[in-house]
Amino acid sequence: LYCAPGNAGSHQWAQAVPIAAENIVELCQFAQAHRIDLTVVGPERPLALGIADTFAAHGLRVFGPTRAAAQLEASKAFAKTFMQDHGIPTAPAQICDDLAQAESVFALSNGHIGLRGNLDEGDPHGVPGTYLNSFYELRPLEYGERGYGYSESGQTVINVTNGKIFRLLVDDEPFDVRYGHVESHVRRLDLRSGTLERTVQWQSPAGARVRVRTTRLVSLTQRAVAAIEYEVEPLDSPLRIVVQSELVANEEMPDLGPDPRTAAVLERPLESEEHTASGMQAAVVHHTRRSGLRMAAGMRPVVEGPDNTDLDIRSSEDVCRLTVATRLTPGEKLRIVKYLGYGWSSRRSRPALHDQVVGALAAARLTGWDGLLAEQRAYLDEFWRGADV
Repeated sequence: LYCAPGNAGSHQWAQAVPIAAENIVELCQFAQAHRIDLTVVGPERPLALGIADTFAAHGLRVFGPTRAAAQLEASKAFAKTFMQDHGIPTAPAQICDDLAQAESVFALSNGHIGLRGNLDEGDPHGVPGTYLNSFYELRPLEYGERGYGYSESGQTVINVTNGKIFRLLVDDEPFDVRYGHVESHVRRLDLRSGTLERTVQWQSPAGARVRVRTTRLVSLTQRAVAAIEYEVEPLDSPLRIVVQSELVANEEMPDLGPDPRTAAVLERPLESEEHTASGMQAAVVHHTRRSGLRMAAGMRPVVEGPDNTDLDIRSSEDVCRLTVATRLTPGEKLRIVKYLGYGWSSRRSRPALHDQVVGALAAARLTGWDGLLAEQRAYLDEFWRGADV
């Protein structure tokens, strides 16, 4: 009895074969060389890649669906389309192929803070988006010929300091869904818990496999607070893991409109006033050039990992970054809970806004991640009890 690739428990009853489950060519060659009577396929990915078809074509007995049939489990989009086309009862669904549209669908807000559903790693993105209610910049309105009562400027809600970003390096290779191989990727917006959940299983170009889980919320009970739980674990072998948790201002935007004068105003709308990083907390304060609005953003990460975990936090005018480096073996996890605080005003001073954000972070830290989840659920339970939906 053989098991490929095998794990810590399978050696008790099967001989491990060091061939990846997705390496269909080598698995087929192994089965032929050892005259395997029957191959039973467990993982979803090799079935979706056509392992049953390949084995059958070479005269090998295999238990598992064909590549075409495996799409029902491997592709949720295919399964939904199949059921809708054949009249099979299923919940209503819509397939979205546009990243920017998906970011809008997975957005979170509490009326004060708004977070577009951008991926945690920042790239790729459709439209980066972190917004504060009524925080805007003025842009010039040009006319071929001016007249009485013509407005000289318009208002544009701008992308403020982004605290959603977690950049991950797996043995020096950046986690990016455009590279390597995405074995599974699920995002779930839970309207009862008020959270956006994401689970990704990814294989780097060099073959290192990790699972990343994140949960994001914008608090409905503490209006200045958002929070993100980020977990990463290796699946097959020990790995060197580096996670960079960031606050980033003046992100590059994909499209600022056809008028170069407007683009020049909105390209870098925030000017730095203050940046600090101390202990495990960082904050930045910026103001707009034309509208005269001031905003502050801060982060307070809490890190749980092995004893050898190294931490470094730094700040600059537009970036605050906590770098977490560690080595993980299968079964170990690196967990980071990032508390975010935001505030803005047209009148309050820089120290006042900075202190407001520090206070919001302290309240979030006091409540804790589990407490924020419980408050969010209780708020929404009360809401849905009175909702006519």
